[in-house]
Amino acid sequence: MSFKLEQERHLPELNGIARLYRHDQTGARFLSILNDDENKVFSICFRTPPRTSNGIAHIMEHSVLCGSRKYPVKEPFIELAKGSLNTFLNAFTFPDKTCYPVASQNLKDLYNLMDVYLDAVFYPLIPPETLMQEGWHYEIAAPDQPLTYKGVVFNEMKGAYSSPEDVLGDQSRASLFDPTHPYARDSGGDPEVIPELTYEEFKAFHEAYYHPSNAYIWMYGDAPEEERLRVLDEWLNAFAARQVDSSIPTQARFDAPRRVTLPYDAGDAADARAYVTLNWLLPPDLSVQDDLTLSILAHILLATPASPLRKALTESGLGEDVIGDYEQHLRQRMFTAGLKGVAPEHVDQVEKLILATLQTLAEQGFDPDTVAASLNTIEFRLREQNTGRFPRGLFLMLTALTDWLYDKDPLDTLAFEQPLTAIKQAAAAGGYFEDYLRRYLLDNPHRSTVFLMPDPEEGHRRAERERARLEAIKASLDADAIQEIIAQAQELHRRQETPDDPQALAAIPRLKLDDLEKQVRTIPTEERRVRGVRLLWHPLPAHGIVYLDIGFNLRTLPPRLLPYMGLFGRALRQMGTREQDFVQLTQRIGRETGGISDTIFTAEHLGGQDPAQWFFLRGKALQEKVPSLLDILRDILLTPRLADRQRFRQIVLEEKARLEASLVPMGHRVVNQRLRAHFTTSDRVAEQTGGVEYLFFLRQLADRLDNAWEEVLADLEAIRRRLLTADAMLLNLTADPGWLDSSSSRLEEFIGHLPRQGFSREPLSSPLSAGNEGLTIPAQVNYVGKAVNLYRHGYRPDGSVFVINNYLNATYLWEKIRVQGGAYGGFATFDPNSGVWAFLSYRDPNLKATLDKYDQAADFLRRLDVPRDEIEKAIIGAIGSLDAYQLPDAKGWTALTRYLTGLSDSERQRRREQVLRTTLKDFHRFGDVLAAVREGQIVVLGAEDQIAAVQSELSLQIQKVL
Repeated sequence: MSFKLEQERHLPELNGIARLYRHDQTGARFLSILNDDENKVFSICFRTPPRTSNGIAHIMEHSVLCGSRKYPVKEPFIELAKGSLNTFLNAFTFPDKTCYPVASQNLKDLYNLMDVYLDAVFYPLIPPETLMQEGWHYEIAAPDQPLTYKGVVFNEMKGAYSSPEDVLGDQSRASLFDPTHPYARDSGGDPEVIPELTYEEFKAFHEAYYHPSNAYIWMYGDAPEEERLRVLDEWLNAFAARQVDSSIPTQARFDAPRRVTLPYDAGDAADARAYVTLNWLLPPDLSVQDDLTLSILAHILLATPASPLRKALTESGLGEDVIGDYEQHLRQRMFTAGLKGVAPEHVDQVEKLILATLQTLAEQGFDPDTVAASLNTIEFRLREQNTGRFPRGLFLMLTALTDWLYDKDPLDTLAFEQPLTAIKQAAAAGGYFEDYLRRYLLDNPHRSTVFLMPDPEEGHRRAERERARLEAIKASLDADAIQEIIAQAQELHRRQETPDDPQALAAIPRLKLDDLEKQVRTIPTEERRVRGVRLLWHPLPAHGIVYLDIGFNLRTLPPRLLPYMGLFGRALRQMGTREQDFVQLTQRIGRETGGISDTIFTAEHLGGQDPAQWFFLRGKALQEKVPSLLDILRDILLTPRLADRQRFRQIVLEEKARLEASLVPMGHRVVNQRLRAHFTTSDRVAEQTGGVEYLFFLRQLADRLDNAWEEVLADLEAIRRRLLTADAMLLNLTADPGWLDSSSSRLEEFIGHLPRQGFSREPLSSPLSAGNEGLTIPAQVNYVGKAVNLYRHGYRPDGSVFVINNYLNATYLWEKIRVQGGAYGGFATFDPNSGVWAFLSYRDPNLKATLDKYDQAADFLRRLDVPRDEIEKAIIGAIGSLDAYQLPDAKGWTALTRYLTGLSDSERQRRREQVLRTTLKDFHRFGDVLAAVREGQIVVLGAEDQIAAVQSELSLQIQKVL
């Protein structure tokens, strides 16, 4: 074995053993975490500092997954996904590193994933056509037509540069570094610079950085240690050690703060607002305790409504929402604070206010209750390690890399107990966080102020520069050169459309159907009654944490009040109570609990009953703190302070700003929600409380706060009276087995405080009226959606739909929308509750062409002729989605949603059996049904000029969203 053990440590924080190895022959670094987590994670990362903003690291991230020595197919990554039970399969590019993580609960599957990924990163094919497809290339339809740029990353980054917040984040970081520093570059790629990347540079980048000597390898979970070492050793022994210059230089300290003013594309909005950030670069020699202290300091300053800097910025009225972050994924950490939604004439006041507030805090000190709340919140997060759908092992890998990548000890980074204890002791003595505030912020001249100003011409200028550049390039080409571009593009399309060699496809490792569990996994659920209120109880190992969901049936509200529910939960949690203002309430929540959040759940019922439409407050706490959690919930339900108009205005403006900021990065979700609202009442409620309709409501509500506040307050009080009653309530509880039997009296007491006034059902919201929609925003790309309700066209639900959906996403849509169409993503979703099938694209340069591909999907399925092996791969992928890994709180929530929608375990088992016996005939039959999408509902979000160009042809009703 060629691995040398450099360090071994028991880490109670991870409930396991950490071993740090170095590979003798190559110098590759390997960190192995062995514990009982069945969601096993592997990742290999390379330090990849960009030297320009041509996006080379980002393009390479995509390109190595497009065929390798051992697996010479166009997309082994996608073929792998089809036949895997993976719980995570992806790649990431950061400002200084590129990571390739995979996760699976199945050990054989994990090693299959590793095999394909290791071959991809070390032995990719990456011919010129890969750079053309994934990065950029010229296209021209005919010699008399204009020259254009095409490419997946090129189009993705056009989307990123349409998002002011993406631009602001990149420019805030760049402003702290000299122009030649890697962190001053855009590792994702600037669309104006991406076409400068040559194939020679592209190849050289891989040869330079994708070598074991530059690798950071991570494995986590319950996979046996010896096998980990053996498998990795086989791969690494093919290489010799090499000197790789991938170091990240430290930035020389600024002598004085700097200011940067930049434009963003504001479209034609007359009232477009500015963004302002203050940014500090911190020293490179921070200890683990320093780093944790600064992250807690950032939480104290900015994370909650009680945070003093957030409160000062919010109450100033200078902007609509606070911006703030402590960036740990850089060699030198970075702290940012600012505002968005600022009137251009007020931008200078933001800088002055931030500095003055920090100075006051340093002189007068922090409120001890705020400090205590932040300390408890961060400690709870560290101990709970609740990463949601994101594998816990992957989150820990990224945490380790925050120091490991820069040649520090990653085990110190993961072992938080000692530094946390030291911080708590120092904070108790007083003045601790104030000292860090002075040392790293106030007395630190390495600061920048970035003003991102609205400019209605910026989008036009970028488009004009691209047009002029392409015209000049075309003018410099002779006829032969133009024909060569045409021929290269045709050859690329030919390669994209040529099927892979069946033998090469068969070589990709995958599980067999016999490896799959035949029975569904169930979640223990017991229905009880506590003082007449339904309680769903899930006894699961929760490590001493209690997760409590309190639901209220939205059918108690008339449809006109439903849009308020998008922010009513925030009003309950963030406006205070009769006895406490919102600062005191926020401090109390942070000090006594693991957090309280709110959500709305809406879905159609499988049994044809009324749809599920519920508002939930979701709380969590250590077992000994549950009485405090229940007391807080009682106070916010019974005595909320809803009459504070100014505080409510702040919440409304923040909600509006956040929703507007999500339109570009999450445009596909916006389109999906809007589409579905045309079909079902439950999706209409989701649209009213979180979609485009909700955004329009918020804008109107912001105006009504000045001229109709009494009406607004009356609506809020009406919601409180109608909704927050025990008669409309449901409890969902997840905790360690046995906990409820010893603690039910506290729940009974809590329920006893709530009013009872009966339950009367109000009419359901109606779906949106039919009609294709074009929603315009200032963007250089589109999000294209089309949907149909298959149940209305005779389709009877069958588990095979999950297999077909998985196959379409991994083959037809990937190839037609992404690979050939140049969009960053294309996929379909199916809701078995409602029967709605939706096609969606993400950061798409096309519009009508994408819709045509959706319409042709039915014919693709009807004509499909593939071997049984391909169907089996799709079956395995579908089972992987059905068996997604979940933490205890997610299991409790999933059981709740199944209960509310009528999805029984017997129905789940029936679907699973249908999945397992899916055949090619099921694909053909589904193609006949899917043909109905040709008459389906269309919603497009994107560039105004592109939408206007097809308005008549598609009968689009155009609405300006932003």
